[in-house]
Amino acid sequence: AGFMKAVKGHRYEKMFLTALFTGVRQGELCGLQWECIDFLNGTILIDKQLQSIRSSIRGANDKYVLIPTKNSKERLITAAPFVMDLLWQVKQDQERNRRLFGEAFIENGLVFTDEIGRRITPQALYRAFKIVVDELGLPNTRFHDLRHSYAVASIRAGDDIKTVQENLGHATAAFTLDVYGH
Repeated sequence: AGFMKAVKGHRYEKMFLTALFTGVRQGELCGLQWECIDFLNGTILIDKQLQSIRSSIRGANDKYVLIPTKNSKERLITAAPFVMDLLWQVKQDQERNRRLFGEAFIENGLVFTDEIGRRITPQALYRAFKIVVDELGLPNTRFHDLRHSYAVASIRAGDDIKTVQENLGHATAAFTLDVYGH
């Protein structure tokens, strides 16, 4: 509850909350594309992640590419209506910005972008997250802990372990229980 209050109004609030309520990884969140959102069925297809490729040239900017997920397996998450509402708000904001900025708006199909359509990098998201948790007095909290919070809350709420395992993209339910069943 403290985290949700702390991110209220933050430029990445919807990203933080989507991560907290779906368990998606940081790179998966940054690489999420509109074609993977099914508002009618309330699902999110996780099939790629945004990753930086370090430039070998000193001083050159990193390049960002969409690559397969960590285990190269796609997964379909049935999201809470709250999450789908957040994503709908993101879509409406993006449409408004598309009209406002016209040709200057960057079309890349990504769900989470800045005002003119540029991608949000995992590094930028992580830095913003660290500022929030540091201000909450939780300096050792990692972005990955949002995934942990999702898993623990799902198990405590009585969600089937197989469903939690599939939503997280783990190979086995035993692994999910080992990591999050405590």
